[in-house]
This record gives sequence, C-alpha cells and structure tokens, in this order.
Amino acid sequence: MLKKVTIADLMGLGGIPIADVRTPAEFAQGHIPGAFNLPLFSNEERVQVGTTYKQQSREAAILLGFDLAGPKWSGFIRSALALAPDKKIVVHCWRGGMRSGAMAWALDLYGFQVYVVEGGYKRYRRWVLDQFGRDWSLVVLGGMTGSGKTRILHELERKGEQVVDLEDLAQHQGSTYGTLNRLVQPSQEQFENDLAARLLALDRGRRIWVEDESRTIGQRLIPRAFWDRMRSAVLFEVQPPPEARVSSLTETYGMLDRDFLVECTERIRKRLGPEQTKRAVAAIREGRMEDFVRELLVYYDKTYRTGMGDRVDMVAVPVDGVDAVVNSAIVLTATLPEYG
Repeated sequence: MLKKVTIADLMGLGGIPIADVRTPAEFAQGHIPGAFNLPLFSNEERVQVGTTYKQQSREAAILLGFDLAGPKWSGFIRSALALAPDKKIVVHCWRGGMRSGAMAWALDLYGFQVYVVEGGYKRYRRWVLDQFGRDWSLVVLGGMTGSGKTRILHELERKGEQVVDLEDLAQHQGSTYGTLNRLVQPSQEQFENDLAARLLALDRGRRIWVEDESRTIGQRLIPRAFWDRMRSAVLFEVQPPPEARVSSLTETYGMLDRDFLVECTERIRKRLGPEQTKRAVAAIREGRMEDFVRELLVYYDKTYRTGMGDRVDMVAVPVDGVDAVVNSAIVLTATLPEYG
C-alpha cells in the first residue's frame, strides 16, 4: 500500500527505515540522518537521463530510465527487505517525483507498506533550515582554549542536562589543529541535517547547553540563525588557572604527529608572527610540548578576548583545575541564580 506523508508526518513515524533513492553523489552531499542509500541510478546514469531529458524529451528520458533500472529491480527489493524485513519503508528522492514514484511502485507491488515523502529531500531541507530560527532555550558554556569545555559538556549530559555538541557534529575540535589528524568533516549540508536532527530530539521547554564557538568550526559554518541565538544567550565562562590549561592541552595535542602539528602551525604563521611561529615549531621538533602550547596560548587567548568583546550576559565560573566531574557541578551551581 502506498501513502504520501509530509515532513511532519515523517518525523513522527520513528523506526521505519528511510530509503533515499537519489544517486550516491547526492546522498553523500547530504541526507536525512539514519537514511540508507538505495539509488535508482548511478551517478553516471543520472547524468545520462538528465541529458536525454534536455536534448530529446521527457518520454525519451523515462524510457532510458526504465532501460537502465530494468535489470536492477530484484536487487532493489532484496536490499529493501534486508533493511526493512517487516516490509514497512519510507521512500524519497529529490522532489518526490519520478525516481521515488518508480521505487515506491515496485516495492508496493511486492507487498511493502510504502510511505512516500511529499516534496522529497528538497522539502526536508527547507524543514532543516527552519529549525535554526526557532526559540531554543540555549545556555552557552565558554572559556579560554584548554578550559576543558567539551569534557564538562559531556559530564553535564551524563547528569541529565540537554546538550548539543557542535564540535562532535562538525567532527572538528575548533582550533587550527582541530582535525586531530584523523577526523573527517561532513559536508556543510550534512552538518546542518545532523544539527537539526539533534535539536528535534530535545525538549524545547528545557534549557540546552552548547559550547561557545566562533561561527566556523573547521570548514563548517554554524547556521546564522542558530549562532545568533548562541551569541545572545547567557554565557557561563569556566576560568581554570593558566597552568591547568597548559597541562590539559599538552595531554590532548602532545601525542599527535609532529609533522601534522608543524604543518598546522605554519598555516597560522601570519597570525602568530614569524618569531612566535619559529619558537613554536622548534618546540614541536624538540618534543617540548608544554613550551609549544604556551606559545599558542598567547595567540589563542588574544583571539578569545577579542571574540568576547561584544558579550553582554556573562557569568564568571572560577575553578581550580580541569576535572570535568568537579567543574560540571560548579557550573550547575553557578546557574542557580539564573535557572534555579
């Protein structure tokens, strides 16, 4: 049986596998979190069909599409059965047109309960972008580089607080060294999709913690509407002693590949300055990681203070070290006047 569903309906279905029948390239660019790719056409086949549509006619493109997909129908059904053994499945393409219609027809013929998303992925993307301007009750956790903010954020989540970890969604730690020589960032589109999905899972009636960020996290951009809400939210600034920050950063970056650290340091030469860059690189080469970190903090602390210049609503939270368990409790105590 076939049934058309809106994006709102889709968000309420829960647990039913979503088959994205667009090409692998389209899927890689961005997809509904949790969806699997069941491409009607390969990347090359999609180009062929589109070219035929433009140069000949709609009818010629449809016939070519059937020629290309014809030998693959049994494979589509087997793949769908493997992922949806109870024969309930959601299907979508780019705009809810011929590709999803053809796949839905075949799966329905086989006996699936098929839900077809009206407007397809294009409508979903409109929904995603709409989420960022909603009235989220954000609370921002700030602090200079090395303050242990991310670990505190995770500890707050373990204590039952609602948290959005933007760096985890962006797969980047935020600094020049933020890939840690191993992380691969999602596309901008997928970052936004994942952020919207995370927000959907939260209770809008309760506060949501986010870490203070510049608008860019690596190569990814926090959506403007959401970032504006972050900038206007109350910021609780964790303030550990400088040496605790040095120790924390040395532990984080000290084990990374030295060539990677040198390459990243050279990348910010213009901002660090030639002499400071020279000292930082020498410290890396000689294994003096604490000295390397101290050189960097001169730059990062200055950048942080500049970014804090327009902050109005800020609460200082002095702490003795970077123990996330201890500091998360102190942060929660500090929020009591605001949220108690």
